[in-house]
Amino acid sequence: MALLESNGHSPVVVEYLKTPPSADQIRTLLAQLELQPIQLMRKGETIFKELGLGDEGVSDEQRIAAMAEHPILIERPIVVSGGKAAIGRPPESVLTIL
Repeated sequence: MALLESNGHSPVVVEYLKTPPSADQIRTLLAQLELQPIQLMRKGETIFKELGLGDEGVSDEQRIAAMAEHPILIERPIVVSGGKAAIGRPPESVLTIL
């Protein structure tokens, strides 16, 4: 947040645990990020392991559905600007889309 604000941006924060993205919104983010669903997932989360989401044979659609149902699985923070998106790890990576 501080990095965005110090660069003259006033971000709108979406609390994804309170208002989880739909499967369609996740697909849009994936396209903007140019990532596969597995790359957007927090693999250290217990639910990731419990659902076997890293297993061979799990489809992209199953992973997208899991992220929509369990948004804790989504890597964060994600910054969206001008039709592009970036994961804020490290924070400076978001500057490439602003």
